[in-house]
Amino acid sequence: MALWKPDQTFYPSPRMAMHAPPEKHAFVVAFNPTPANGKHDALTVIDLDPKSRTYGTIVGRTEMPGVGDELHHFGWNACSAALCPYAPHPHIERRYFIVPGLRSSRVHIIDVKPDPRAPKIVRVIEPEELAERSGYSRPHTIHCGPDAIYMSALGAPNGDGPGGIALLDHESFDVLGRWEVDRGPQFLAYDFWWHLGHDVAITSEWGTPNMIENGVAPDLLLNNRYGHSIHVWDLRRRRHLQSIDLGPENQMALELRPAHDPTRTYGFVGVVISTKDLSASVWLWHRGDNGWSVRKVIEIPAEPADESLLPPALKPFKAVPPIITDINLSLDDRMLYISCWGTGDMLQYDVSDPFHPRLTGSVRIGGIVARAPHPKAGGPVNGAPQMLELSRDGRRVYVSNSLYSAWDAQFYPDGIKGWVAKLDANPNGGLTLDPDFFVTYEGERPHQIHLEGGDASSDSYCYP
Repeated sequence: MALWKPDQTFYPSPRMAMHAPPEKHAFVVAFNPTPANGKHDALTVIDLDPKSRTYGTIVGRTEMPGVGDELHHFGWNACSAALCPYAPHPHIERRYFIVPGLRSSRVHIIDVKPDPRAPKIVRVIEPEELAERSGYSRPHTIHCGPDAIYMSALGAPNGDGPGGIALLDHESFDVLGRWEVDRGPQFLAYDFWWHLGHDVAITSEWGTPNMIENGVAPDLLLNNRYGHSIHVWDLRRRRHLQSIDLGPENQMALELRPAHDPTRTYGFVGVVISTKDLSASVWLWHRGDNGWSVRKVIEIPAEPADESLLPPALKPFKAVPPIITDINLSLDDRMLYISCWGTGDMLQYDVSDPFHPRLTGSVRIGGIVARAPHPKAGGPVNGAPQMLELSRDGRRVYVSNSLYSAWDAQFYPDGIKGWVAKLDANPNGGLTLDPDFFVTYEGERPHQIHLEGGDASSDSYCYP
């Protein structure tokens, strides 16, 4: 029996979304690392249907009209948040991707209906329009909210700060303006998420465009100048409430993953690196009787390494930092996945008790020193799990191996040959590499992945 709702991929609760049909396609943005050659970035489509003759291959490609966009993160125009009781757009459908260029500041609106294998660009928002209407540039992360499309940006058009969030109209995709009414002390920006049931937003910090576009600046890193705080906001009133400092040595507090259950008030944030010992960490934010606070719940140490095997940036330290670049939380809030782009580890933690995570699975692919092989590649691979996406039923993890062109060059100076791999996850604990799924990219590098119909990082819910 069909459900009476605007889009059959919308679900009131994460519990219901876990029973959705398996994904049949993955959408992956890929960028050209050498724009001087005139080649375009693209949104690519991978066949994920095991019954298909083209399973595990690229079956679609839509090139951007410009050159040098550096496609990075992207997101849907609409998702399960459209079922929230106060959503003013109940008739919208999950049809368009909002695909920004992190370097160009162009924003591409791409229609994936009726044929998901042949996406079509229907509009391009030029950087001048984004700057004029919001004061922002370098758009980064997209989330579909109940009232609008939210898009974070790293900074201002001149490459300085502050960074923040711009809103786009659900239907016209016009830039409505800046989200913040009172930003308080917030200056650096990166990710954002929310607790819809509590009218609370959380934002994290990386750096301004001038701080990140040429790679990791040693003086900024060693002087603890990159972001190391998260911020709590009144979501409805759009006002800053609280800054929570993780400690200046905990540099680059990036990906945010709140509990999917809207009755819960906690979530996880990944920290790329500690300037104290090169470790990486995951912190838990939570609300208690005395307000919001954070607590480090996972620490992953650096690994000693032969100096001759390290890139120049790491030779003085004689160690490989884990470099946490992405985390993802299963829809039942039980399993947390962590990608370590430095060592090549993909980790699975049971976070049923969020204050006491327990390691339940680990797989290594690539890595700065390890270069762990993939069976289908026939030997060692470069890069490492970087962006990761988890299926709604929590059984399949897809990973790509490129971070950002300037960072790729610093940590993998021999170059990165792009690939996407798949891991099989046991929802009760356990992680194994799929030896037959390994999709390669020629001359371009894949970054973020989204799954057809939704995934573990695309939707937010208003019902438990």
